Amino acid sequence: MSTMARAGFRIALLQLKVGASKAQNIENALSKIRFAVAEKGARVVALPECFNSPYGTQHFPAYAEEIPTGETSRSLAAIAKELGIYLIGGTIPEKCTSDNKLYNTCTVWSPEGALMATYRKIHLFDINIPGGITFRESDVLTGGRDLATVSIEGAKIGIGICYDIRFDELARLYRNQGCDMLIYPGAFNMKTGPLHWELLARGRANDTQSYVATISPARDASAGYVAWGHSMVVDPWAKIITEANEDEATVIADVNLQTVDEVRAQIPIFSQRRTDLYKTEALEK
Repeated sequence: MSTMARAGFRIALLQLKVGASKAQNIENALSKIRFAVAEKGARVVALPECFNSPYGTQHFPAYAEEIPTGETSRSLAAIAKELGIYLIGGTIPEKCTSDNKLYNTCTVWSPEGALMATYRKIHLFDINIPGGITFRESDVLTGGRDLATVSIEGAKIGIGICYDIRFDELARLYRNQGCDMLIYPGAFNMKTGPLHWELLARGRANDTQSYVATISPARDASAGYVAWGHSMVVDPWAKIITEANEDEATVIADVNLQTVDEVRAQIPIFSQRRTDLYKTEALEK
């Protein structure tokens, strides 16, 4: 590795209100993106899970769009190009015409407005907590099969979505691929959010010695699915460097790639793994 210190970038996490109007949800996102860039100097902007649609299996089919030809994708491409930024497009319900299935999908857009990557949520949110919450994404969604990484300002970034953060194997695969940061748009609920949102973000940062960003919708107590909020950025020491509360918010953090290199050099767990005894590796599909 080069001895030259690596730089980084400023990221904005947009914890957005989400309502019934898709057009209004998109317009709110575009407005907040402009604010993050013009007023806060963000080079990278990340949106929450399901930002153009209420979160719920009953909503996904009606709000689903094709990627990249749907109105949400076109809007994200245009704003990324207009502002010359990298845009992590949260997630939207995706309608795939080739297999006639629905996916929960994150898109990543370049400063030229080009689609850099598409990631379909691999681990679907199927849980049953008696007296807490029961939810089955698999009733309408299909799980993805591919990891997705993008290179931004000298950093390699791995993408996951919400429930994916519980699976340390996925984060490990991204670390094996050389990722410096993991970004998880997500919408934890009022049962699991207080228990595990911070724990998992810090846990994945500690596991991989990477920056971790989690981006939630703002909380709407009247919604059918109530999000926890608390979008945050965690550094490679597993320290929270910035965090929202439950309200709509723009969270700003400076990602310093030198910190990644320092942590990994000082606590070299990557090279100390006993891969003669255990290892996490991707299987051939």
